[in-house]
Amino acid sequence: MGHDLNLNAMNYFEAVARLGGVSKAAEELGVSASAVSQQIRQLEQQFGVRLFRREKRRLILTLDGERLFQTTTQAFRMMRDVRSAIVRQRENRHFIMRVSPSFGVRWLAPRLKGFLDANPGWDLRVDGAPDFSDFETEIVDLDLRYGAGDWSGLHQEAVVHDFVLPMCSPSYLEELKEQSGDPIGQLLKARLIDSVKTHFRWDFWLARHGAMGGRMVYPLRFDRSTMAIQVAADGAGVVLESATLASKELERGDLLPLSRAFEVIKVPTYWLVCPSRHTNRRIVRLFSDWMRKEGSAHDAKTADMLRGLGCTIKEEESTLLSRDIDDARQ
Repeated sequence: MGHDLNLNAMNYFEAVARLGGVSKAAEELGVSASAVSQQIRQLEQQFGVRLFRREKRRLILTLDGERLFQTTTQAFRMMRDVRSAIVRQRENRHFIMRVSPSFGVRWLAPRLKGFLDANPGWDLRVDGAPDFSDFETEIVDLDLRYGAGDWSGLHQEAVVHDFVLPMCSPSYLEELKEQSGDPIGQLLKARLIDSVKTHFRWDFWLARHGAMGGRMVYPLRFDRSTMAIQVAADGAGVVLESATLASKELERGDLLPLSRAFEVIKVPTYWLVCPSRHTNRRIVRLFSDWMRKEGSAHDAKTADMLRGLGCTIKEEESTLLSRDIDDARQ
């Protein structure tokens, strides 16, 4: 019998039982009263029982009718609720993205108001997490990923660069200069702060500058760039980080380049990443266009600031840099 249930008749029955009459049900359903009565008769024939009895021109549910009504009214209410939720979701405009925590707090968040002002009416959810999205199992429109841009099978576009250099507070720099006038000598005496999740770490940088020595263990290690930068600004040591994340500290003078002798390495590290099909979504196109403009403006401003501090900038490709880093760690 379950395969032969007439859902249209069940819908008519639920309306009659809920509203207490055929005429009211017909009005709600937008059909004639005779059509409703016919469906009720067919349903009673299908079940082989009476679902209503008439008392003084009123329809009263029988015991079987009451049992059926309790089930159908709950089921149809749930279906109506789901339908309303789907309609509301379709009418609302949602954008869900994931971003690395430090970049989200230090770079993206201060700029988001500009995006929202330019694109009103969107509901935005930002998931600040270090883990990349699994686009096949998670509901995510776009990742703003940190890395080398080597995610096979996904659309990827570099939009923001890192400007990597060793930095410390003015007071700590004076301490180091009192111990040595040579930048490499200063490094060998410095307390090094390690950002353990950055793509560009001390072991590679020291090897590149011929300053490895015994400096493979660092007394201060942090898994968030925000903490590493703050500790350096407080005068605890020298941090190898990006001016992209430490721009405010550099602008205020809370951090200074350790030495003009060390080139700043500019490398693409923040990427728009998603399945190619997501690029057809309007919100992904809008956000991508905005990120390109913001990223380009940021890169130009950061480069100007660093040159104003006397730094020389060397631009490198992320794939080549990644290979050199792997070689240095072996």
